[in-house]
Amino acid sequence: MPSERKFSRRGILRDAMAGAAGVVAGAILPEGGPLSAVSASPADADARIQGPFLILSTPFTGSGAVDFEALARQARYVDWCGCPGMIWPLSSDSVDLLTTEEKLRGMEVLAQTSRDLRTTVLCLGVQGKDTDEMLLYAKHAEKLEPAAIISRPPDTGKTEDDLRQYWRALASVTKRPVIIQTTGGAAYKGPAPSVPLLVELAREFPNFGYVKEEAGDVIARIRALLGARPPIRRVFGARGGYGWLYELRLGVEGLITERAIYADVLTRIWQLHQSGSDPVALRDAYSKFLLMLNLDITHPGEDLRGIHLYLWKKRGVFRTMVSRHYGPNRTVPPSPICSELHLTEEQIAEIEFRFEALKPYQKPEPPPFPL
Repeated sequence: MPSERKFSRRGILRDAMAGAAGVVAGAILPEGGPLSAVSASPADADARIQGPFLILSTPFTGSGAVDFEALARQARYVDWCGCPGMIWPLSSDSVDLLTTEEKLRGMEVLAQTSRDLRTTVLCLGVQGKDTDEMLLYAKHAEKLEPAAIISRPPDTGKTEDDLRQYWRALASVTKRPVIIQTTGGAAYKGPAPSVPLLVELAREFPNFGYVKEEAGDVIARIRALLGARPPIRRVFGARGGYGWLYELRLGVEGLITERAIYADVLTRIWQLHQSGSDPVALRDAYSKFLLMLNLDITHPGEDLRGIHLYLWKKRGVFRTMVSRHYGPNRTVPPSPICSELHLTEEQIAEIEFRFEALKPYQKPEPPPFPL
């Protein structure tokens, strides 16, 4: 999915060429060995908006309808894992392949569920093909009072000024923290928001300055954003978590990705990084997490769902392994195209073999809801 860019030689080269122009010369922090010093996080940053903020995967029934009961169970699962935050809807399929009514209802279900959670705060995704559609979701989200909202560029945006006006419109309807995702959806062909634009918005609006960075030359852009604190308030890694350990050591303060099935493991990685108490365990936990992600090379299904649907079902959260799909050339079909993931016994055995290695970093007891 475009909002979750995976590490690959082709992808890194493409993104570096596309995004290098977005980083202003001189804004990148100077290299000081393998990692560069960064300024402290601003005092006005919301203390709740940091750490893993994981995108919920949309569960479906056998008929392809959104399974709202499983969506609520997923929120409770993430909270049981002790994770700081959750986000929905955000990944391209949950934005493009759901109806307006499904998205609005899902927001309501999660807002209701989040009222009883102990640890995890809710961030709602508000993005649209244009400003009017974005505002429809933003105004609905405001009524539900999440801890934060997140928004990516509009599908119809063509220039940086289009992005500026779109996010200024969002600022007119909310005072809660706004996270900006620097890549758009499948239909977006415009530029990534430049670091100067993100800084400009953060100066103009005290609830802006939270960034999910995954565009272009990501490491250079992360360095530039970290060097602009304040007014930049938080910088989150993304791209499926493939580069998170490096990004953490550069100074990012969280991760936004559709990896909620690993909420306990990613929360443990975050805690180990924050404490600095056990670098061996930190490297071990992260490498075993990457072993799970590498299964997309050998197993069927999309990177962000794929085998993770099996794990959602294994942990008693999802009832099916059904997904909705795009049409040819990532077009949105007139009616849902659905299929269920099928795995061989051999493929399942490999998933189980690798998943076993995560046990030292997982919650030991079963989730507190029916399997």
